[in-house]
Amino acid sequence: MMSKRWKVVLIALGIVAIIGIGIAGSGYYVIKYPQFHPQRTAYLYIDEDDNLDSITNQIRAIGNPNRMEGFNWLVQYKKYGERIKTGRYAIKPGDNAYGLYSRLAGGQQAPVNLTVGSTRTLDRLARSVATQLMIDSAAIASRIFDTSYIEKLGYDEATIYTLFIPNTYQVYWNMSVDDFIERMQKEHDRFWNEERRKKAEAIGLSPIEVITLASIVDEETNSNAEKPIVAGLYINRLHRGMPLQADPTVKFANKNFEARRVTNAMLAADSPYNTYKYSGLPPGPIRIASIQAIDGVLNRTKHNYLYMCAKEDFSGSHNFATTLAEHNANARKYHKALNERGIYR
Repeated sequence: MMSKRWKVVLIALGIVAIIGIGIAGSGYYVIKYPQFHPQRTAYLYIDEDDNLDSITNQIRAIGNPNRMEGFNWLVQYKKYGERIKTGRYAIKPGDNAYGLYSRLAGGQQAPVNLTVGSTRTLDRLARSVATQLMIDSAAIASRIFDTSYIEKLGYDEATIYTLFIPNTYQVYWNMSVDDFIERMQKEHDRFWNEERRKKAEAIGLSPIEVITLASIVDEETNSNAEKPIVAGLYINRLHRGMPLQADPTVKFANKNFEARRVTNAMLAADSPYNTYKYSGLPPGPIRIASIQAIDGVLNRTKHNYLYMCAKEDFSGSHNFATTLAEHNANARKYHKALNERGIYR
């Protein structure tokens, strides 16, 4: 028969076991049980200025947590505050403290879609990229305007525009400026595959020259359907040794893209971008060319057009002509429409 002393011991052990189970259950609940309940996946952005407090506050704000004790215990015990990793991290509905902590501590980022647009200037490109990534626009500008840096990549001030192929790319939000440039170079090389290079060679143009012409095509028309026609017209002029006489290049030379009509004063600009004064293509693109325009050049429509003029209905489309007489008639109609609207520059 069990002695009274042993009964006391067993009761004490039972109480300890119950307490232990309670503690273990509580620990499991705050660490492994789902604690975060955003309506949909939310994203936490951690930059170089963040600390443990700011990160925790962001998690509270966007993660809709039941409790933070488990997460707070983990970050303190694991000394996460001493090894914070920048980046964009997902907080998913049903996440537990351990899963979220492991993601942050391990640098397991969620990629972001970076859109590189067909912008008119590199400054605009830098600002656009900076709004989407952790990189500062000044850091991007310091690279793409650094002549010694871009020369090592095979570009100069005129051709650096051709590095960028407008598209949407999956990247990590905290990528460095050098990683960004390297990624753009890889995407550029991937874009210029064997098929595209052969098409460029068949026209008698290098990839840089194709993009330069495409940038003019982009400025001439917003219509993707018209781009191959406009490209074919300029290629006809190049092959005949005729000046391109492209108004957008004159606007670029005068730093006045907003001009509605090109004046005699603008035509007098002594610039290699003035294709009324100098034959052939300008030294480089007048903007970052779109893929549609680049492929429009590579797949240009074969026709006999040598002249084009904006339609007098201001629809954004053009009248095309094979002779100067036809073109002059189209130009008179357009200039008449400009005068009627009081547009003189």
